Amino acid sequence: MDRVLEIWQSGGWVMIPLFALAVLLYAQAFQLLFYVQRTRLGGRGEGQWWDWVRAPERAQGRVADIIRYTQNDVTSEAELRNRFDEIRGALISLIDRRSRFVSMLVGAAPLLGLLGTVLGMLQTFFGISTSGGTETAGVVAAGISEALVTTQTGLIIALPGLFLVMTINRQRQGLEARLARLESLTLSHFKFAELPAE
Repeated sequence: MDRVLEIWQSGGWVMIPLFALAVLLYAQAFQLLFYVQRTRLGGRGEGQWWDWVRAPERAQGRVADIIRYTQNDVTSEAELRNRFDEIRGALISLIDRRSRFVSMLVGAAPLLGLLGTVLGMLQTFFGISTSGGTETAGVVAAGISEALVTTQTGLIIALPGLFLVMTINRQRQGLEARLARLESLTLSHFKFAELPAE
């Protein structure tokens, strides 16, 4: 533990904003990941969607809410599509906005690490120019250590964050595909029931 603290301190003051960025990044990423998993449609009942669309009172879970909302007092195909657009806007748009913010944080981590690299190299060059004799090696080592530690920390923060963003985007695409399937089934039922359509 002392070694970790020593390495952390060798990175200089840039390690403080890197730590804050890491906390914000992973708090937002995991919160968004759990939100996407909670809003997932499907599971064991996905094979029963056609039956549920035809008999909404038998539907279960979040799919039941969507089916009932999209079929309740619908008089036209356009209105049905508008209701699915509302649901898509409520679920997908929120995921997209928050995913962009998390992606921005992922991109900021290596840049902040690069700032530490530049500051470390400046410290190295300043140490070379101002010190003489045996002190030069210690100053150069401290500057290079600061440069490398911040770069490494920025990358360590960013790479798992990038994996989380990719996971979130994959689950978002799955959610969008399931919504499209449910919309298609509902439109088919609407047309089959020969309700008035525009």
